[in-house]
Amino acid sequence: MGVILRDVIKKYGETQVIHGVDLDIEEGEFAVFVGPSGCGKSTLLRMIAGLEETTGGQIKIDAEDVTHRDPSERGVAMVFQTYALYPHMTVRENMGFGLKMNGMPKAEIDQKVGQASAILKLDEYLDRKPKALSGGQRQRVAIGRAIVRGPKVFLFDEPLSNLDAELRVEMRVEISRLHNEIGATMIYVTHDQVEAMTLADKIVVLRAGNIEQVGAPLDLYDDPDNQFVAGFIGSPAMNFLDGIAGEGQVTVPELGDLAIPAPVALPAPGSKVIVGMRPEHLNVTPDGPLHIDLIEHLGGVSFVYLNTQGGTRLIAEAKEGRSIHEGSTGSISLGDNPAYFFDPQTKSRLR
Repeated sequence: MGVILRDVIKKYGETQVIHGVDLDIEEGEFAVFVGPSGCGKSTLLRMIAGLEETTGGQIKIDAEDVTHRDPSERGVAMVFQTYALYPHMTVRENMGFGLKMNGMPKAEIDQKVGQASAILKLDEYLDRKPKALSGGQRQRVAIGRAIVRGPKVFLFDEPLSNLDAELRVEMRVEISRLHNEIGATMIYVTHDQVEAMTLADKIVVLRAGNIEQVGAPLDLYDDPDNQFVAGFIGSPAMNFLDGIAGEGQVTVPELGDLAIPAPVALPAPGSKVIVGMRPEHLNVTPDGPLHIDLIEHLGGVSFVYLNTQGGTRLIAEAKEGRSIHEGSTGSISLGDNPAYFFDPQTKSRLR
């Protein structure tokens, strides 16, 4: 019961917002659409749901062409950012309402609601109304309403955006557990790359209506195709500095002409190259050409914010941040850690 998109296009009048997307989501896979605001991820999800008309291309669900079918005929269930629960109904009534409207016998509704309630640990709340529930419990009810329908595909449109930080973590765990338990195909939209990394089997990185890269979370983290993906996946984000290509190495002027080995196909010596370095790959030592602007002590790890003489800000992760101090100076090195190199014109990764 997978989802296949072929050359999918969406236009609003003359404005094209989705540009020929091709994508395969396997049966039982948890796919996450991620990208900055306005990249088209929610629009693409709504096209799969049938809530947005598809201008061009083809959408298949479970090998059936659903491109122009009504939402009710696609076998999908959608969970929105807003819970959209009926305030005058109990949890039990909210979860079973759609089945009741479809004329399903009460005994069967009760059975399906009971099964969903057990999965989501809502049994003790079935006779409460939404106002007596926390935000996380309300979102679980909304997910339960989707589960009882037995859809081919679950669609989640930023479902955790209204929750506080602690509840977001809790609900991420719940949704991941739910996927493992029921094994359904799920497509999830978020702008939060931490959610994407922790939930997904497959991440789809979108920008300006185009797919930048598709892959498993750690594959995208370790092997980004371009500067955008490298900078978007990972928290804190990758650092980027201008470098100068040499013979088998790249020199970074802002780091005191630090020479970084580059076992990739470099352009002609003297050409500009963008150097990417992840914060956790940088080693920070006291004294040096960089000004230490801020240190965030998080307990087991510290994030050190440094400024180069050229004014570029760098973030480095320090396992032991007590030996360095704000307002002092420091230096960084990569040791045996990898650096990434990008073409300054195309932003593509040099390999």
